[in-house]
Amino acid sequence: MTTTQRLVRGPGFGALIGVAAMLTAFTLIDSAGWWSVRTIANVVQFTSILGFLAMGQALVILSKEIDLSVGSVYGLTGVAFVTLQPDLGVPGAMLAALSIALACGLIQGLVVVRGGLPSMIVTLGGLFAFRGIIYVWTGGSVRNFPEEARVHSLTRLMGGELFGIEAAVFWMLGTLAVLTLVLNATRFGNRLLATGGNAESALSRGVRTDRVRVSVFALSALLAGCAGILTLADRPQTHVTIGELMELESIAAAVIGGCLLAGGRGSLWGAVLGAFIITGFRYELIALGAPSSWFITFVGLVLIFAVVVNQKLARMAGQSV
Repeated sequence: MTTTQRLVRGPGFGALIGVAAMLTAFTLIDSAGWWSVRTIANVVQFTSILGFLAMGQALVILSKEIDLSVGSVYGLTGVAFVTLQPDLGVPGAMLAALSIALACGLIQGLVVVRGGLPSMIVTLGGLFAFRGIIYVWTGGSVRNFPEEARVHSLTRLMGGELFGIEAAVFWMLGTLAVLTLVLNATRFGNRLLATGGNAESALSRGVRTDRVRVSVFALSALLAGCAGILTLADRPQTHVTIGELMELESIAAAVIGGCLLAGGRGSLWGAVLGAFIITGFRYELIALGAPSSWFITFVGLVLIFAVVVNQKLARMAGQSV
């Protein structure tokens, strides 16, 4: 099979088509506005943030689970980073905030596995619980970063620029490269795909599927936490609603990128392209003066369309083997 054939039959091919269609449409409708340096820079920046959540969501979906809590974990981590900084300093606050994110993922994964509960119910509970912690912890008001924290070398490393490009872009691309290598060239990646494809068969072959499922929930939460840190390092002003609805956008991005909700098939780079599509449409709708409700409608319709397309592509790929 040639490289082109692998690409066409791969799970992320639909996202490539989606990006091409989106760029063509925006060029015809609003060429000057869309292809401005400011617009592209903003779209790429927020694609990087959503891309972290989408990659984590993709890993969970590959295991045949779902994570509805990533938006709240993203918000809780960012709020923890800002709130703890005066007492722990920037490095300590960053480490503590990421530890909180990791703990959120581990707890939910263990509840799903040990309790035998549906991940949708557990993470929906996590969505409300973690958001509630934000309100209780902050009293509804989040302090801003002091000036010395904004100019700290670690803050600038996470939220600064390199060659005029936001640091978050490089962090996202590096993470994507590492996770893609893990997924495609390691035992963990094989076990993850096996767990999502057929858990009983994987278990019979010695794969510790419970450990794999807990690991992907932990990774998803950690990636959401990294996105929160990157956001606050770049824009150190926040509010208690940070991250609301991002769980839905991350699911949509992963599915647009080729992840089957049935598990076992998906693409991390496709999920990032899905994040680019969602972010691009958000900015273009704003630029055209469309009501905010149009964006939610778009996400819903594209999500349904992507599910149908992914199922057909999966059948075609199966038939070709």
